Amino acid sequence: MVVADDHALIRQASTEIISRIPNTTVVAEAEDGLDAITKARTFQPDLLVLDEAMPLAKGFEVLAEVRRWCPNTRIVMLTGLTSHNLLADYLDQDVDGLLLKSCSADEIRRCFEIVLAGHKYAAEEVRRILRENLGSRSLTAREGEVLSLVATGASNVEIADRLGISVKTVEKHRASLMAKLEVNSVAQLLAVALREGYLDAHKQL
Repeated sequence: MVVADDHALIRQASTEIISRIPNTTVVAEAEDGLDAITKARTFQPDLLVLDEAMPLAKGFEVLAEVRRWCPNTRIVMLTGLTSHNLLADYLDQDVDGLLLKSCSADEIRRCFEIVLAGHKYAAEEVRRILRENLGSRSLTAREGEVLSLVATGASNVEIADRLGISVKTVEKHRASLMAKLEVNSVAQLLAVALREGYLDAHKQL
């Protein structure tokens, strides 16, 4: 495993937790984002524990590069930030684990073990933050209909024809969906909608 964090205390704590997991060893530590990319490429670890905010390269940049060069490395993001937008964005990027620095040592160890076993894990506090934010994202019935048709790949003209509304109205509903789910593209819209239960993957996609 590689542990990347610009705070020595966090690296030390993570290493101590990892030492309690049988047959698991920290092979390298990194103090900044570029170093994290270099160490991951060099060691090709089973797991990279990655701080979200480090000098030289931030979490999303490191995530993209590690995915590019280390396709078999699983990644657990560790962040002290609790913005629901940031947490949702990392889940949209399909990270293997998402932890807050306020998590207990037991939960952090459980996350590492689950991810190393090939599964995904989001901290209980992360899930709570995302659940509490759902209330402000409730969709109207019409927005739900438009979303379902967007998921099928239908154009605005096709959606308007299916629902018996104007193309301009469809555009307004799509803009509202983007705003409520806080996304900037159709791909992000569908990813968030699936994750938060607005779409059924087996029926819609």
